[in-house]
Amino acid sequence: MDRQMALVAFLQAQNCSNYPASWRHPATMQDYLSPEYYQRIARVLEAGRFHLAFFDDRLALPDLYGASHEEAVRHGIRVVKMDLVPILTAMGLATRCLGLGATYSTTYYEPFHVARVFATLDHMLGGRVAWNVVTSLNDSEARNMSLAQHLPHDERYDRADEFMEVVLGHWDSWEDGAILHDRESGTFADPAKVHRLDHQGRYFRSRGPFTVPRTPQGRPVLIQAGQSGRGQRFAARWGELVFVIYPSLEIGRGVYRAFKEQVAAAGRDPARVRVCPAVYAVVAESRGMAEEKLALIEGLAKPIDGLALLSEVLNYDFSRKGMDEPFSDEELAAIQGLRAIRDRVVRLSGKRNPTVRDFMRYSARGTVREFPLFLGTPRDVADQMEEWFAGEACDGFVLAATHIPGAYEDFVRLAVPELQRRGLFRRDYAGPTLRENLGLPRAEIGDWRLPCG
Repeated sequence: MDRQMALVAFLQAQNCSNYPASWRHPATMQDYLSPEYYQRIARVLEAGRFHLAFFDDRLALPDLYGASHEEAVRHGIRVVKMDLVPILTAMGLATRCLGLGATYSTTYYEPFHVARVFATLDHMLGGRVAWNVVTSLNDSEARNMSLAQHLPHDERYDRADEFMEVVLGHWDSWEDGAILHDRESGTFADPAKVHRLDHQGRYFRSRGPFTVPRTPQGRPVLIQAGQSGRGQRFAARWGELVFVIYPSLEIGRGVYRAFKEQVAAAGRDPARVRVCPAVYAVVAESRGMAEEKLALIEGLAKPIDGLALLSEVLNYDFSRKGMDEPFSDEELAAIQGLRAIRDRVVRLSGKRNPTVRDFMRYSARGTVREFPLFLGTPRDVADQMEEWFAGEACDGFVLAATHIPGAYEDFVRLAVPELQRRGLFRRDYAGPTLRENLGLPRAEIGDWRLPCG
């Protein structure tokens, strides 16, 4: 089979994985404040030939539920959130080919700063770096970053579009071959091949010239996860690896097809955009063993996990309402966080005005049912992944961990060989850079610009 899936590990620089109860698992390692923790994960992923280890992030801990951080801290609900750059550096120094991606917000950073951070990382890690572009979610983040409240949803994306133009403009400032290192003439670089940006827009002004030469990949890979209508337009314009959440295979096929059409409508080649849904996998030598593992994992979750994370992601305090009290039209319209979750709950519940209990059930926030769950023997799990991949619902998967590092160790030991046997997944890295391993060409200057301009 010529077409092979991409595999991405979905990580957090915090006390738990995406599954907030993971820290309660008896096999979860607790040294998450050390570089060895992340290097251990990186080595496992590289042994499994994963394309990328990708870190999600927030700029605040979940403190919207009950207008307090107490419940989140008491229950360990994603409350430790460390800066990603030192962690990616530590992981990169422990590996040779594994791609490494970090989340940085377009709402709370400056474009020049983000451009310099990721260009520098791409040099230091040999062309293996990706930037996950987000607009952030809630008022807690705003209050940590000198603002009273989060920007409105669509305005965040308008600002982000200009942010991207500035970052990519800076990354294009140095031409290939600009550096000469000509000791004899005393010429370090050709000034005709280094350019000022001179950007003046609605949100940003940034002159340049940029201070980091062109990177091994041309520029870092761009990850995006826009789920709303406006977010999908943004992802179709900029994303190269697009992270999605599908409630089912049937829905996924339709979303995948429609999104690829949006990419083409934006003047880009859909074949150069990898779409990967988030999933969990519980794999073991027998079906019964896998079911026992899952029972232990699911038994660790608590209702407060979901309530705290729903409040965080929807920028709304879920303690304000009783479990069976419907949201009003006005309350639903006012949700400014991840609207895709709101829309998913409305659609799956069949209710125009769902209750808190509906949000918990149909979002499955804080549980391993939030993402599709592949369960069973290596053959079972590979069958399920192949059905999604061959059925044109995705180009690969973003694998979240039920516990660390055991979930990845099990997957690499058991599922990866079965996927390789079927020709669905590669047996070795294609090259040293992330773009090579994703099957993407080296980025060229100006190739991100719309055809009309």
